[in-house]
Amino acid sequence: MTVISKSRDAFGQMMIDYLNGHALNLIIERDDGFVAPGGHEDIYFAEFKDWPARQRKAVRFARGRVLDIGCGAGRCLLYLQRKGLQVVGIDNSPLAVKACKMQGAHHVMAKSFTEIKKSMGIFDSIVLFGNNFALFGNIKRAKWMLKKLYGITPANGRIIAEACDPYKTTIKEHLEYHKRNRKRGLPSGLVKVRVRYKKLISPWFDLLLVSEKEMKKILEGTGWQITKTFQAKNDMFYAVVLEKKQVNSK
Repeated sequence: MTVISKSRDAFGQMMIDYLNGHALNLIIERDDGFVAPGGHEDIYFAEFKDWPARQRKAVRFARGRVLDIGCGAGRCLLYLQRKGLQVVGIDNSPLAVKACKMQGAHHVMAKSFTEIKKSMGIFDSIVLFGNNFALFGNIKRAKWMLKKLYGITPANGRIIAEACDPYKTTIKEHLEYHKRNRKRGLPSGLVKVRVRYKKLISPWFDLLLVSEKEMKKILEGTGWQITKTFQAKNDMFYAVVLEKKQVNSK
């Protein structure tokens, strides 16, 4: 994913409208024609007490210098900033970045996930909330990016991520999409979507929805391992804490 032009920044425009008091709901469109609400706009601005339990539990493991990837309206970034942590937020939506700044974010920039570089410095914690593990897009890029994140974190670095298990659904259209993917030799949970808001339509982008078992497979060879999982019973969404595998020295 690259930084979106403002003329196609459907997601970010909703956030600016919300802060100005007149937002409408987003629409998520999948490449098979399936459409669904993108979640009520309040979720992007929720106070900590209103976050899902998995997020409230997982975010406690953030420490030191933090990189919030896909920071959106700044919900997590601003919470950690108020806790006294040094937080850098990135998002490929320039209007989302504007929304963060409007609310007092200190360090936030329009940058895509794949543009992360060592020149940004070392981060003790990396946050991928809002189902942002899906931003890896595909398995090959996930492994490449996880190795890159390994290189910008210390030995005790952490990734705190939220993911979505695509198999915890009974919706016929979702199950048909999984089947179509498998016939094409693709992961069941690889989804191509775009965002619509008012007259704005974002570019198409891929999301990688994975079960915890699939996530463990992706982590192989990247240096990361799951050390904690937070998930309510029958919930599609779950949060994990990833830490570096310790190499025994002789």
